Amino acid sequence: MLFELIAVVSAGFLGGGAALMLRRTVRTLPRWLVPVAAGSAMLIVAVSLEYSWFGRTTDDLPSGVDVALTHEVRAPWRPWTYAVPYVDRFIAVDRGSIRTHDKVPDQRLADLIVFARWQAPTRVRAVFDCATGRRADLTAGVRLAEDGTLEGATWYESGRDNPVVKSVCT
Repeated sequence: MLFELIAVVSAGFLGGGAALMLRRTVRTLPRWLVPVAAGSAMLIVAVSLEYSWFGRTTDDLPSGVDVALTHEVRAPWRPWTYAVPYVDRFIAVDRGSIRTHDKVPDQRLADLIVFARWQAPTRVRAVFDCATGRRADLTAGVRLAEDGTLEGATWYESGRDNPVVKSVCT
């Protein structure tokens, strides 16, 4: 976040400085050109950093970690997002962490990594029931019984067509 702030402020100085030099060279240019150029440069850099976050983040993922679900943003204070929305968070599945139990082959344990803009990634362990499309997060108080079932788990209906369920179960 700090580096992006430095990049945006630097772009403002560069845009304003370039306009100032242009204004001194061409004396007929209006004075308001300098702050408009600085603000425009800052806006362009901020928007490009927003749009490139998803690509930069997914490029840094290790092999075996696949993006399963993305969330695109449209906002009225960013009218350009209605034409081209950007991804502000996504869920990745660590394929190397997927485990099954011999007694319940339709259930899979997997590590999910939740990425969100301006937040540290969060790792969530969850069990997926591939036959019914349900998910249970492994939290305190949930334990694995001898027969392979979960005791104390809260199951959430995700559906078999959910991208995260599909990613874990295939």
